[in-house]
Amino acid sequence: MQIFRRLLRWALILAFSGLLLAVLAVGVAYWLIAPRLPSVAELKNYPMQVPLRVLSADGKLIATFGETRRIPVDIGHVPDRLKHAVLSAEDADFYHHPGVDWHGIARAGWHVIVTGGDKGPGGSTITQQVARNFFLSPEKLYSRKLTEIFIALRIEHELSKDQILELYLNKMFLGHRSYGVAAAAEYYYGKTLDQLSVAECAMLASTFQLPSAVNPINSQKRALARRNWVLGEMLRHDYITRAVYEQAVAEPNRAYPHEQPIEVDAPYLAEMVRRQVLDRFGNDALTEGYVVWTTVPSGRQQAALEAVRTGLVAYDRRHGWRGPEAHLELPADAGDADFDRALSGYGSVSGMQPGLVTASSEKQATVYLSSRESVILELPAMQWARPHINEDRVGAAPTKVDAVLKRGDIIRLSRDDKGEWQLAQIPAAQAALTSINPEDGSIQALVGGFNFVRSKFNRAVMAARQPGSSFKPYLYSGAFERGFTPASIINDAPLALPDPSRPNGIWTPSNDDDKFAGPMRLREALVQSKNLVSVRLLDAIGVRYMREYATRFGFSQDAIPANLSMALGTASVSPMSMARGYAVFANGGYLVTPYFIHQIDDRNGKAVYVANPARACRNCQERLLDTRPPGPPPADMTATPANNLARAGSAGEPAESSSVDGVGEAVLPADVHGGNAPPVLAPRVIDTRNDYLITSLMKDVILRGTGSAARALNRDDLAGKTGSTNDHRDAWFVGFNGDLSTAVWVGFDDYSSLGRGEFGAKAALPIWMEYTGTVLKGLPPSTLPMPPGISTVLINRNSGLPTAAGDPDGINEMFKVEDVDRLRSQAAQQKEQDQQHAYDIF
Repeated sequence: MQIFRRLLRWALILAFSGLLLAVLAVGVAYWLIAPRLPSVAELKNYPMQVPLRVLSADGKLIATFGETRRIPVDIGHVPDRLKHAVLSAEDADFYHHPGVDWHGIARAGWHVIVTGGDKGPGGSTITQQVARNFFLSPEKLYSRKLTEIFIALRIEHELSKDQILELYLNKMFLGHRSYGVAAAAEYYYGKTLDQLSVAECAMLASTFQLPSAVNPINSQKRALARRNWVLGEMLRHDYITRAVYEQAVAEPNRAYPHEQPIEVDAPYLAEMVRRQVLDRFGNDALTEGYVVWTTVPSGRQQAALEAVRTGLVAYDRRHGWRGPEAHLELPADAGDADFDRALSGYGSVSGMQPGLVTASSEKQATVYLSSRESVILELPAMQWARPHINEDRVGAAPTKVDAVLKRGDIIRLSRDDKGEWQLAQIPAAQAALTSINPEDGSIQALVGGFNFVRSKFNRAVMAARQPGSSFKPYLYSGAFERGFTPASIINDAPLALPDPSRPNGIWTPSNDDDKFAGPMRLREALVQSKNLVSVRLLDAIGVRYMREYATRFGFSQDAIPANLSMALGTASVSPMSMARGYAVFANGGYLVTPYFIHQIDDRNGKAVYVANPARACRNCQERLLDTRPPGPPPADMTATPANNLARAGSAGEPAESSSVDGVGEAVLPADVHGGNAPPVLAPRVIDTRNDYLITSLMKDVILRGTGSAARALNRDDLAGKTGSTNDHRDAWFVGFNGDLSTAVWVGFDDYSSLGRGEFGAKAALPIWMEYTGTVLKGLPPSTLPMPPGISTVLINRNSGLPTAAGDPDGINEMFKVEDVDRLRSQAAQQKEQDQQHAYDIF
């Protein structure tokens, strides 16, 4: 008995000593570690990494940028069934322990002892996991574990249980770049948290342990087993009833990837936004949860995208079938697995699905799309597929299916307006469209190419192409400032000018049709796009003057050639710069600067940037008080000069402007968030009367000139100009009314010819018409009223001079009032000379 008491006493002494040593060890450890422990107070307002979101003007998603998917959610918006699932899976006693589960730590310690050092189960509570994920590395070290415990105790002291759980549910990685339960629910199920079933809640809770290895997409069997275990734990803790448990266990796994739905197809614009936001906020822009509101309405962007794609496909089909994208020799016994392997490297491109021809005969072909769908194509589905010979020629229309398609061909299919499958091919040519609001330069639509995935080069802002005849309105505007009028007579006749750069030392420009009309009025010359008239006109006003005058439309002098070829549109411009230049005519003579970001909000919805762009603001009080005459804009408003075309053309690559940020002339306007600011006035660069006269000429281009196809839109407020370059390398149409200025370009990136007859009116105008007709449908006409100082005078159509009322060749023409007396004086002198000539005969 005494021995037993002695042993008991020693046991108690040893136990007490061990406890004392343990407490002492913990105290020493805390004394050593405490100075290095982070402050946990910051967790109260910890900013989660949230990707950058880009929205249209009407709030539809254009893009998200960031490495993580995360949708922070308040704990009050997390349904109880999801909380219970997570607690059952990870920490059933969460609301009862002080942040550390001593029993769990003891079990983990015993496991280390009996296994000889295996650090398997960690025994970490939710609070400890929060400590590890916010402050520590995942290394399995005893020192790290001890630090984790100390931090967890501090967290419990600083935060409530709900605050800790909220951090946990928003922070944890749950597979497939999804962080937090809300992002995981959206990715796996396409649902918000309140829409999740009990089984889906349990599945999400099951991914916390091994998110990359055990999730409902990568390892469905393991995930289902883990989910059912979580459901069992929920039943054991009385969170669900037996009936709910059985129903949830029986529910199949319906998870599959749900990428965040892109509602507006504007990838070129999205990339411009990303660059501009990074420039303003730095790399934090991609993680701070900013929401960018662009100026682009979703409907207009969609109309632009469809117009560009439809126009390019129409052009491409005019030039014939270039053959399959690839051809494979298929074994006779090839099956679905072989077909899937053959198509594995091909994805959908702008609605064109890849397919494999598995059988072909004279009457029909079978095209394999997937294990769930094969398509039978007959001759009508490929009637357009004349064989491509070169850019100017195609062969005869096909009469047999197997003359077009062979077994083993990899081709493209698309659906027509009736939903029927048709043979398709990805266009080789490219196109771009930029549409801006003439009032303030806000971009209304932007398409930089046929497909962003295939080519990220943004032709809408980065291309440096020759505008051809679409540059002539700027020349005519400059001439009107030098005393020329719409009725001035210029000779459309052959011209030979010295040019040392040419083999024979002579430059002989010509009209597109190689015909000459003789003396003609400038109005008719622009309507018919006469090149020789433009060259003579430029020669009359001077190249140096015109290069300086072109800066009034936003162009840099470096982009304008210092010779007479300027008259034929040999400058280097982008669709955005052309839309901007024509906006001057659309708004009454003011140079606005394109922009595409209207507002930027932080993660809490508070505006951190609101744009205040320079506006035409014709009727603003500030504008009415502005008496400054028209003149060149400030130097910083002219477009960035383009790189030379020869370098890019010789390399077979698209030419690019020298703008390093890839947004062209677009800017981020002055910021007025947090207060009101007076309107910023755009500089007045041309006289309103000059503007009105040029616009009237361009209205005639549509009424009876090279743009006459646009009359089909049945609007009287449209004005514009076609443009084509040598060998049909570029096709343009730039047009406007009071609400929109839109430029469309079509061409090849390597400067190949579009083919004989592919003028701007044929290749580019249909795209402009489809877009403009769609976005202006139902809107009232918008055009500038005739300004003071314009007179309408009866003139002789042949001489361009004022005439009497009874003249059978009399027509009405518009002039600046100061030109009328001068022209009448010239008419009187001309009459005297004619009479004198008649007397001299006798």
